[in-house]
Amino acid sequence: MCISIHQEDRRSTSMDKTMEKEEDGVSTKEVRYGGIKAMPFVIGNETFEKLGTIGTSSNLLVYLTTVFNMESITATNTVNIFNGTINFATLLGAFLCDTYFGRYKTLGFASVSSFLGMLVLTLTAAIATMHPPHCETEVNSSCRGPTFWQMAFLLSGFGLLVIGGGGIRPCNLAFGADQFNPNTESGKRGISSFFNWYYFTFTFAMMVSLTFIVYVQADVSWAWGLAIPTFLMFLSCALFFVGTRIYVKVKPDGSPLASVSRVIAAAIKKRKLPDQPCLSLYDYVVSSSINLKLPHTDQFRFFDKAAIITPLDQINRDGSAANPWRLCSIQQVEEVKCLIRVLPIWIAAMIYYIALVQQQTYVVFQALQSDRRLGSLNFKIPAATYIIFSMIALTIWIPIYDRMIIPRLRKLTGKEGGITLLQKMGIGMFLAVVTMLISAIVENKRRALGLTEPIGVDPRRGAISSLSGLWLVPQLVMGGLSEAFTIIAQVEFYYKQFPENMRSIGGSLSFVGFAMSSYLSSLLISLVHQVTKGGGPNGDWLPEDLNKGKLDYFYYLVGVLQALNLGYFIVCARWYKYKGSGIRTIVEVDMEQFNSEKVPV
Repeated sequence: MCISIHQEDRRSTSMDKTMEKEEDGVSTKEVRYGGIKAMPFVIGNETFEKLGTIGTSSNLLVYLTTVFNMESITATNTVNIFNGTINFATLLGAFLCDTYFGRYKTLGFASVSSFLGMLVLTLTAAIATMHPPHCETEVNSSCRGPTFWQMAFLLSGFGLLVIGGGGIRPCNLAFGADQFNPNTESGKRGISSFFNWYYFTFTFAMMVSLTFIVYVQADVSWAWGLAIPTFLMFLSCALFFVGTRIYVKVKPDGSPLASVSRVIAAAIKKRKLPDQPCLSLYDYVVSSSINLKLPHTDQFRFFDKAAIITPLDQINRDGSAANPWRLCSIQQVEEVKCLIRVLPIWIAAMIYYIALVQQQTYVVFQALQSDRRLGSLNFKIPAATYIIFSMIALTIWIPIYDRMIIPRLRKLTGKEGGITLLQKMGIGMFLAVVTMLISAIVENKRRALGLTEPIGVDPRRGAISSLSGLWLVPQLVMGGLSEAFTIIAQVEFYYKQFPENMRSIGGSLSFVGFAMSSYLSSLLISLVHQVTKGGGPNGDWLPEDLNKGKLDYFYYLVGVLQALNLGYFIVCARWYKYKGSGIRTIVEVDMEQFNSEKVPV
């Protein structure tokens, strides 16, 4: 039986926003939390930032094909690579934030970078020499692509957006939560309220961007359609800096990845040593650590070797290891185990995202070759606006699930959340399989009507199908429900399963998964296009004119991939051990019972 001593959670260290007092000649620091006073600035910054960046990126695919005259495959791969890079940059942003700069400085710098990037994109639309000439409207007319300098200027804007997104995305949630005292009931309620408002503003920004801003871009002017979100991003920067005096700013506490590296290095150095019982392992916790004490587990026993005390290991008078690269504590070892356990789940989530990527790219091309008219009205729904149906489904479903379904599940299962986080993720992955099947069926019908009963011709693509674009809604609604289960559960999963001092990096893991899935989706599209265009029996699956392709076959392919991924995820979920759930029996002992006793190491 291992003894686990839970130490007091010291979360109030390393704060900038403090009030100093003198008590018996000793200077102490007390954190002054802005709490609800900081929310107008934090939430306002979040809202305008999302309105700006989403308003710019949501219709980017159409912008590249209509203004920069890119082919569909090139534009799709460009958007996938851009989305992948901006999401992958969050890992570097989280590392720099936690290690060197802190969340306030990182968010400030990243917000300005995003504003400048959006300004560059606006200039590419507003200045005629910054983009190629408009294509002729006649069928089979030639289109000039962008010049080297036009492309370079466009990519410089993308680069600034990557820097901005890499800093904002992993830090904004944690920065908002920093403004509340986590040790009081009011602070805990404030944190919960902040998360709710965060997701509300995200959905609100998506809906406004996919309706009003996309409408301006498609039917008024691309220059105005990009200038509006750029101005909103300027307001986001202004609101963020206005609230500077109110914010609580958590100082970076050194690299959390250094501890991971030390455990790996120490375990490798001691790899030939035999396993030792957990009571003989080095058990030391830094008094100022914000991480909760973790019980010892029997998984990944190899890393336990890093905590074996040998005659060569020296221990300082305060109990710390003289050489932290040779001797690590059980706490450090268990934190590394937490990271390793998460990785198989993260891989499954990365494959899952591929299905979502298709609902944000090829759905737009499907809409462009569908009947987008609303009844007898002349108004046409912009192609990029169809994605809003996913957001609507997610927005409607979340309160129903939270207020009606969870209480009933809680009574049946006895679990706080009704079902576990991994079960929620599994349900979402199953719905992703259903989403791709519906997508394939609808596309088959759209293409058939496009070939037999067209209502017009798109000069760039071909015949426009008489199938209403509203037939795309079922697959988008199903995709939104899938997101409501998997994405939200995944964010909470990473937040709870990562060590407390690595939660910014944990927050970035979702975005890194998005990044890898964007790259994988781009690779999959390129492979399918190259293999099928070579004169196969079914022809090119993904041509410029979808009526001449087999997009439904591609959807079936992604559906099979999602089904295999679901099986892999179920295996990983059955194996997974949640953080703090030790395999050995854990006896919790209050520190007060050990006033003068030494804990064996």
